[in-house]
Parts: sequence; structure tokens; C-alpha cells
Amino acid sequence: MKKFVINGGKKLYGEIDVGGAKNAVLPIMAASLLSSGEVILDDVPDLLDVSIMSQVVRALGGEVTRRGKSLTIQVGDFDNFEAPFDLITKMRASIVIMGPVLARKGRVRISHPGGCAIGSRPVNWHLKGLESLGAEVRIDHGYLDVSAPVLKGARIYLDFPSVGATENILMAAAAAEGVTIIENAAQEPEIVDLANFINRMGGKIRGAGTNVINIEGVKEFTGTRHVIIPDRIEAGTFILLAAACGGDVRVNNVIPTHLTPLLAKLDESGILYREEDDGIRVFGNDSFQAVDIKTQVHPGFPTDLQAPFLALLTRAKGTAIVTENIFENRFMHVDELKRMGADLKVEGRSVIIQGVPCLNPATLVATDLRAGAALILAALTAEGRSEIWEISHLDRGYENIEVKLQGIGADIVRVDE
Repeated sequence: MKKFVINGGKKLYGEIDVGGAKNAVLPIMAASLLSSGEVILDDVPDLLDVSIMSQVVRALGGEVTRRGKSLTIQVGDFDNFEAPFDLITKMRASIVIMGPVLARKGRVRISHPGGCAIGSRPVNWHLKGLESLGAEVRIDHGYLDVSAPVLKGARIYLDFPSVGATENILMAAAAAEGVTIIENAAQEPEIVDLANFINRMGGKIRGAGTNVINIEGVKEFTGTRHVIIPDRIEAGTFILLAAACGGDVRVNNVIPTHLTPLLAKLDESGILYREEDDGIRVFGNDSFQAVDIKTQVHPGFPTDLQAPFLALLTRAKGTAIVTENIFENRFMHVDELKRMGADLKVEGRSVIIQGVPCLNPATLVATDLRAGAALILAALTAEGRSEIWEISHLDRGYENIEVKLQGIGADIVRVDE
């Protein structure tokens, strides 16, 4: 079993690079199933989730080859419409294969997917959208069996702007007959990247990044080459780490407009930073003010940055309230932070935070991906030796995070016991 050993209390200096976005590359890999041509994706992070999605594509009949930061995907004419149970249950994002497989094969069979235990993420929005396009859905012993010999465009209103549902419907509709309009669609940058990728293959999608997406179906998709957008959550995590630890850190490969809610909260708290070309330079200090945050769908404050921001606020001056509006079980890091001396009180969907001068080192357990990032931040600020166990969660979303942090002066090593 692997763990991180961290000796905290050191200021950080230098430059740290952000990789391609995990939440963009996974649906784009799924969308490659629409094409029988060769797809090359650049700036692909080497993550556990990317490895799992590669195995899913291979299991469906595709070929996936990695060369450095690039993935080459060649699907051709595949026969399989059922993804292996053991792969799907490992990763929630695997559900996005439903749309493209249904579009190519007229049927898809998939188990209810797994992933981090941060709360219920129902698939009913996915299924409702696919049914609107003409699909028939059967639930058979824990499997979703969806069939549609012909998909036809429709007007679809999402009760909630689900990212995954928007992606699945968008991919299916891209190959449907006629025009599809998705209303109350998710607006995340990753949706825009997916639409741009599909358009590069010959798709006709307009409005991605707004709450109304117009999709004109096409019959064939070509191969293409596409560069994945930078990971805004990794960028935000590094920015918060730099702010918490002090020093002077430049975070490279950042699109600032993807981080507007985070940067607004840094301004409010008095944390100093500067936008520089494609990076953000953070000037950490020991004195910053408590601020309240409420997670919302994009363009609101991202739920994936709630945990590391909460960890930062444990040392802010004053009292802060963090409210989680997206997932009902995303405060599992709170108990671990309490063990480090943080003054935290959970009340329903909110955590009341009273800032303390410092945190104490401790042995900790990462309960999910973003909770793990929060614990790294906390451990790096606590003077002394901390351990973080269950770091496989972190490998799902942060590529070689300890190596990147070592590059800016963090004392963190991976230990295999």
C-alpha cells in the first residue's frame, strides 16, 4: 500500500506545470468512438482514470496507444456494445460511453458506474435525454441496456445542468437524424472542449459553453488531432497550495477565465496573485481573511475545489462558512482536518470554519480524490511529519503530484509499504 510522507512548514518557490484536463479528456476519448478514423489527442495526463478509459475503449474494439503526452485512438468498425463490468465500476466518468456507443452500434449495455463515494449522482438525466432521442431503456440486474436502431433529434430540457448528461446527449445527438436542442445544458469549459473536438471530426455543434446547445446530426465523423485544455481543477489546487504555504510560485498552463470564481475569492481574502501570459503567479503570505464560499454549477464556484479551499480557510483570520450545493457527501475530509487541530463544525450542507494559527502534523486517510488534495495542502502547511494513506484516489486526478510539488520545494515523497 502506498502513502505520501510530508514534512511541512516550508515555503514554496519556482514554477509548476498544469497538465491536460482529466474531465475533458475522458469524454473526448469516449467521443472518439464516433469516428472510424484515427484520432490523436495531445497533452493527455498520465492518470489512473485515463488508463481505465483506455481499457474501456480497447474492450469495445478500439486501439489506444500512448506516446509521451499523446494518445492515438483507432476504433474502426467495432462489434462490441457492452463494456466490462470490472472497468465501469471503477470510474464514474465511464458512463459517457453510452452516447457514442449507442450512436455507432444502436445499442449499449453498461453497469451502473462507480467512482469516488462523494454522493449520489443519478443517471436518470442521461437516460431521459437518450429516450428523448428515441432510445428504449431497460434496467436488467444492475445493467442499463439502451437500444435505438435510429436516433432522431429532439428538444431536450435537463432538470439539472448535469455535465455527464449533457456530454452523453451531445455525443448521441451529434450522430442523430435532424436537430437536437439541449436546454439548461451544463456550461463547463470541458463541454466546450468536447464540442470543439466533435466539430473537428465533422460535427455541427453550436452554443457549447452556454445553457442552450444546438446540435445538427451528421452521418460520418473523420479522424482528427486535438489538444486537451488545461486542467482548471489541478491549476486551482496548485494556486491554493501556493497561497497556503507562502513563497512565490508561478502556475503554468492556466486559462484564467476558467478560474474566475476562485480568483474572485482570492481577491476577497487578500491573497496576492498576478496573471502572466498563460500562467498565474501566486505570492503567499501568512495573513489572509476568511471568506464564505458556496459551490454551484459552472460558472459558480466549482465543487472540485471546495475541499482544498476549505483546507486553506482553516488558517484564515476570522470565521468562514463553506456550503456544498452539488454533492451531499463531500465533507469527508473534515474529520481528517479536525485531527490536525482545525476548528470545524458541520451543519447540514455547510461547514463553519474558525481559523487557527497553525495545523498539527498527523497520519491521515484520503477518502476521495479532492479530499486527498485538501490533506496534501494541510500537511504542507503543518510543521512536522504527516502521512497520507489511500493515495490511489489522488492518482485518479493528479499526474505525479509529488514530483511536481518537489519541483517547487515541497518535502513530499511516495512510500510503498
